[in-house]
Amino acid sequence: MELEKVIPDWAWGMNCAVTVCDADCKIIYMNARSRETYAKHGNLIGRSLIDCHNPRSVEIIRHILATGGQNVYTIEKAGVHKLIFQSAWKYEDGTVGGIVEISIVTPENMPHYVRS
Repeated sequence: MELEKVIPDWAWGMNCAVTVCDADCKIIYMNARSRETYAKHGNLIGRSLIDCHNPRSVEIIRHILATGGQNVYTIEKAGVHKLIFQSAWKYEDGTVGGIVEISIVTPENMPHYVRS
């Protein structure tokens, strides 16, 4: 499948980091913010996610790929708060193609609303 059909142009200019790997954990796409975030590591396109993560994280990655599921959490690093959303992405036939990670910087005291 052509990469352009999998990752639309709108992802490039988003104000959050979008990183995509294939089913073999090879990074196939990084938008501008993702490239800025990981610039100190050089060009990561074509590199394996497995090489960049600890064993616990690798287990989560493999679980997402095996189940087609997702993993969502928040972090704080160097005073910056982020929401991390990791989800399997699928081809039209339902086959898991890999994982997309969206990392969004959030305010320290982000409001939370309960709606009915």
